[in-house]
Amino acid sequence: MSDPGDINPFDESAEHYDAWFDSPRGHAIFESEVQCLRPLVTDAFRPWLEVGVGTGRFAQVLGVGYGIDPSPAMLQIAAKRGINTHQGVGEELPYEDGSFGGVMIVVSLCFVSDPVRVLCEAARVLRSDGRFVFGIIPANSSRGEMYTAMAEEEHPIYNKARFFSVAEAVDMARSAGFEKREAYSTLLTGPDFDIKEPLVWEGTLPSAGFVATSFSLKHSNGRNVP
Repeated sequence: MSDPGDINPFDESAEHYDAWFDSPRGHAIFESEVQCLRPLVTDAFRPWLEVGVGTGRFAQVLGVGYGIDPSPAMLQIAAKRGINTHQGVGEELPYEDGSFGGVMIVVSLCFVSDPVRVLCEAARVLRSDGRFVFGIIPANSSRGEMYTAMAEEEHPIYNKARFFSVAEAVDMARSAGFEKREAYSTLLTGPDFDIKEPLVWEGTLPSAGFVATSFSLKHSNGRNVP
Protein backbone atom coordinates (compact mmCIF):
# COMPACT_ATOMS: atom_id res chain seq x y z
CA MET A 1 0.00 0.00 0.00
CA SER A 2 1.12 3.55 -0.51
CA ASP A 3 2.26 5.69 2.39
CA PRO A 4 -0.66 7.28 4.29
CA GLY A 5 0.77 10.70 3.48
CA ASP A 6 0.68 10.16 -0.26
CA ILE A 7 -2.17 11.44 -2.43
CA ASN A 8 -4.53 8.49 -2.57
CA PRO A 9 -6.79 8.11 -5.64
CA PHE A 10 -9.30 6.29 -3.45
CA ASP A 11 -9.81 9.46 -1.39
CA GLU A 12 -11.12 11.37 -4.39
CA SER A 13 -13.40 8.53 -5.49
CA ALA A 14 -14.55 7.16 -2.11
CA GLU A 15 -18.20 8.15 -2.46
CA HIS A 16 -18.36 7.07 -6.11
CA TYR A 17 -16.62 3.77 -5.30
CA ASP A 18 -19.01 3.00 -2.45
CA ALA A 19 -22.09 3.93 -4.48
CA TRP A 20 -21.13 1.34 -7.13
CA PHE A 21 -22.04 -1.42 -4.68
CA ASP A 22 -25.63 -0.15 -4.65
CA SER A 23 -25.98 -0.32 -8.43
CA PRO A 24 -27.77 -3.44 -9.76
CA ARG A 25 -24.60 -4.91 -11.25
CA GLY A 26 -22.38 -3.87 -8.36
CA HIS A 27 -24.78 -5.42 -5.86
CA ALA A 28 -24.93 -8.70 -7.82
CA ILE A 29 -21.12 -8.93 -8.01
CA PHE A 30 -20.77 -8.03 -4.33
CA GLU A 31 -23.29 -10.68 -3.25
CA SER A 32 -21.45 -13.32 -5.29
CA GLU A 33 -18.12 -12.39 -3.70
CA VAL A 34 -19.61 -12.33 -0.20
CA GLN A 35 -21.10 -15.81 -0.64
CA CYS A 36 -17.69 -17.01 -1.82
CA LEU A 37 -15.98 -15.61 1.29
CA ARG A 38 -18.64 -16.53 3.85
CA PRO A 39 -17.64 -20.20 4.38
CA LEU A 40 -14.10 -19.06 5.22
CA VAL A 41 -14.69 -15.97 7.38
CA THR A 42 -16.27 -17.66 10.38
CA ASP A 43 -16.99 -16.79 14.00
CA ALA A 44 -14.49 -19.45 15.14
CA PHE A 45 -11.59 -17.12 14.36
CA ARG A 46 -12.70 -13.79 15.84
CA PRO A 47 -11.57 -11.08 16.11
CA TRP A 48 -11.10 -10.49 12.38
CA LEU A 49 -9.03 -7.76 10.74
CA GLU A 50 -9.46 -6.64 7.12
CA VAL A 51 -6.33 -5.21 5.54
CA GLY A 52 -7.44 -2.72 2.88
CA VAL A 53 -10.90 -2.40 4.42
CA GLY A 54 -11.94 0.43 2.07
CA THR A 55 -15.46 1.60 2.89
CA GLY A 56 -16.16 -1.47 5.01
CA ARG A 57 -18.71 -3.19 2.77
CA PHE A 58 -17.20 -6.68 3.11
CA ALA A 59 -16.22 -6.21 6.75
CA GLN A 60 -19.72 -5.17 7.79
CA VAL A 61 -21.50 -8.04 6.06
CA LEU A 62 -18.98 -10.69 7.17
CA GLY A 63 -18.74 -9.54 10.77
CA VAL A 64 -15.15 -8.30 10.56
CA GLY A 65 -14.69 -5.87 13.43
CA TYR A 66 -11.36 -4.21 12.58
CA GLY A 67 -10.08 -2.60 9.42
CA ILE A 68 -7.00 -0.74 8.23
CA ASP A 69 -6.62 1.32 5.07
CA PRO A 70 -4.44 4.22 3.82
CA SER A 71 -7.46 6.27 2.68
CA PRO A 72 -9.05 8.50 5.35
CA ALA A 73 -12.04 9.16 3.10
CA MET A 74 -12.70 5.44 2.78
CA LEU A 75 -12.23 4.93 6.51
CA GLN A 76 -14.79 7.61 7.36
CA ILE A 77 -17.41 5.55 5.53
CA ALA A 78 -16.20 2.29 7.08
CA ALA A 79 -16.40 3.76 10.57
CA LYS A 80 -20.05 4.66 9.98
CA ARG A 81 -20.60 0.96 9.29
CA GLY A 82 -19.36 0.12 12.76
CA ILE A 83 -15.84 -0.95 11.83
CA ASN A 84 -13.01 -0.18 14.28
CA THR A 85 -10.76 1.62 11.80
CA HIS A 86 -7.11 2.61 11.67
CA GLN A 87 -5.32 4.59 8.96
CA GLY A 88 -2.16 2.78 7.89
CA VAL A 89 -0.60 0.41 5.41
CA GLY A 90 -0.47 -3.36 5.19
CA GLU A 91 3.31 -3.41 5.05
CA GLU A 92 3.48 -2.03 8.62
CA LEU A 93 0.46 -3.19 10.60
CA PRO A 94 0.17 -1.28 13.91
CA TYR A 95 -0.86 -4.33 15.91
CA GLU A 96 0.92 -6.67 18.33
CA ASP A 97 1.95 -10.18 17.32
CA GLY A 98 -0.94 -12.65 17.46
CA SER A 99 -3.61 -9.97 17.91
CA PHE A 100 -6.24 -11.52 15.62
CA GLY A 101 -7.91 -14.85 15.09
CA GLY A 102 -8.50 -14.01 11.43
CA VAL A 103 -7.01 -11.66 8.84
CA MET A 104 -8.76 -10.97 5.52
CA ILE A 105 -7.62 -9.20 2.36
CA VAL A 106 -10.27 -8.77 -0.36
CA VAL A 107 -9.30 -7.43 -3.81
CA SER A 108 -6.64 -5.23 -2.20
CA LEU A 109 -3.54 -7.35 -2.71
CA CYS A 110 -3.25 -6.02 -6.26
CA PHE A 111 -2.89 -2.46 -4.95
CA VAL A 112 -0.10 -2.91 -2.41
CA SER A 113 3.49 -1.98 -3.19
CA ASP A 114 5.01 -5.03 -1.48
CA PRO A 115 2.51 -7.92 -1.39
CA VAL A 116 4.87 -10.43 0.25
CA ARG A 117 5.62 -8.00 3.07
CA VAL A 118 1.89 -7.42 3.55
CA LEU A 119 1.35 -11.16 3.78
CA CYS A 120 4.22 -11.51 6.26
CA GLU A 121 2.62 -8.82 8.40
CA ALA A 122 -0.70 -10.65 8.21
CA ALA A 123 1.07 -13.78 9.45
CA ARG A 124 2.70 -11.84 12.28
CA VAL A 125 -0.53 -10.42 13.70
CA LEU A 126 -2.39 -13.74 13.35
CA ARG A 127 -2.81 -16.16 16.25
CA SER A 128 -1.02 -19.48 15.86
CA ASP A 129 -4.38 -21.24 15.43
CA GLY A 130 -5.89 -18.49 13.24
CA ARG A 131 -6.95 -18.22 9.63
CA PHE A 132 -5.87 -15.94 6.82
CA VAL A 133 -8.24 -15.40 3.88
CA PHE A 134 -7.71 -13.59 0.62
CA GLY A 135 -10.18 -12.90 -2.15
CA ILE A 136 -8.69 -12.00 -5.52
CA ILE A 137 -9.69 -11.28 -9.09
CA PRO A 138 -7.35 -13.68 -10.94
CA ALA A 139 -5.18 -12.00 -13.55
CA ASN A 140 -5.91 -14.73 -16.11
CA SER A 141 -9.70 -14.52 -15.74
CA SER A 142 -11.89 -12.45 -18.06
CA ARG A 143 -12.46 -9.96 -15.20
CA GLY A 144 -8.73 -9.78 -14.50
CA GLU A 145 -7.98 -9.17 -18.15
CA MET A 146 -10.63 -6.42 -18.26
CA TYR A 147 -9.13 -4.60 -15.24
CA THR A 148 -5.60 -5.08 -16.59
CA ALA A 149 -6.69 -3.41 -19.82
CA MET A 150 -8.15 -0.54 -17.79
CA ALA A 151 -4.82 -0.21 -15.98
CA GLU A 152 -2.97 -0.02 -19.28
CA GLU A 153 -5.36 2.75 -20.35
CA GLU A 154 -4.29 4.78 -17.26
CA HIS A 155 -7.51 4.34 -15.31
CA PRO A 156 -7.09 6.63 -12.23
CA ILE A 157 -7.42 3.68 -9.82
CA TYR A 158 -6.54 0.56 -11.76
CA ASN A 159 -3.34 2.03 -13.20
CA LYS A 160 -1.95 1.35 -9.72
CA ALA A 161 -3.00 -2.29 -9.75
CA ARG A 162 -0.97 -5.44 -10.44
CA PHE A 163 -3.17 -8.49 -10.76
CA PHE A 164 -1.98 -11.98 -9.85
CA SER A 165 -3.05 -15.47 -10.82
CA VAL A 166 -4.32 -17.67 -8.00
CA ALA A 167 -1.12 -19.74 -8.21
CA GLU A 168 1.02 -16.61 -7.86
CA ALA A 169 -0.96 -15.36 -4.86
CA VAL A 170 -0.84 -18.78 -3.18
CA ASP A 171 2.93 -18.97 -3.73
CA MET A 172 3.37 -15.55 -2.10
CA ALA A 173 1.24 -16.66 0.84
CA ARG A 174 3.35 -19.78 1.25
CA SER A 175 6.52 -17.70 1.21
CA ALA A 176 5.02 -15.63 4.05
CA GLY A 177 4.53 -18.72 6.21
CA PHE A 178 1.02 -19.88 5.28
CA GLU A 179 -0.29 -23.20 4.07
CA LYS A 180 -3.38 -23.44 1.89
CA ARG A 181 -6.58 -24.99 3.25
CA GLU A 182 -9.81 -24.29 1.33
CA ALA A 183 -10.87 -22.38 -1.76
CA TYR A 184 -14.14 -21.28 -3.34
CA SER A 185 -14.85 -19.76 -6.76
CA THR A 186 -17.58 -17.57 -8.23
CA LEU A 187 -18.38 -15.29 -11.20
CA LEU A 188 -17.60 -17.86 -13.88
CA THR A 189 -19.26 -15.80 -16.61
CA GLY A 190 -17.52 -12.99 -18.45
CA PRO A 191 -17.64 -9.41 -17.09
CA ASP A 192 -20.38 -8.38 -19.53
CA PHE A 193 -22.84 -11.16 -18.62
CA ASP A 194 -25.82 -10.69 -16.34
CA ILE A 195 -25.55 -12.31 -12.91
CA LYS A 196 -28.87 -13.92 -12.09
CA GLU A 197 -28.00 -15.10 -8.57
CA PRO A 198 -24.89 -15.78 -6.48
CA LEU A 199 -23.38 -19.15 -7.41
CA VAL A 200 -20.35 -20.54 -5.61
CA TRP A 201 -18.27 -23.62 -6.34
CA GLU A 202 -15.80 -25.36 -4.06
CA GLY A 203 -12.20 -25.28 -5.25
CA THR A 204 -10.29 -23.01 -7.62
CA LEU A 205 -11.94 -23.00 -11.04
CA PRO A 206 -9.88 -21.72 -14.01
CA SER A 207 -12.63 -19.46 -15.37
CA ALA A 208 -13.58 -17.87 -12.03
CA GLY A 209 -13.63 -14.10 -11.86
CA PHE A 210 -13.25 -14.21 -8.07
CA VAL A 211 -11.52 -16.80 -5.88
CA ALA A 212 -11.45 -16.89 -2.06
CA THR A 213 -8.79 -19.00 -0.35
CA SER A 214 -8.09 -19.72 3.31
CA PHE A 215 -4.75 -20.48 4.94
CA SER A 216 -3.39 -21.54 8.30
CA LEU A 217 0.07 -20.80 9.62
CA LYS A 218 2.82 -23.33 9.02
CA HIS A 219 4.26 -24.70 12.23
CA SER A 220 7.65 -26.09 13.17
CA ASN A 221 8.19 -27.58 16.65
CA GLY A 222 5.14 -25.74 17.89
CA ARG A 223 6.34 -22.32 16.71
CA ASN A 224 5.11 -20.21 13.81
CA VAL A 225 7.42 -20.15 10.83
CA PRO A 226 8.29 -16.48 10.11
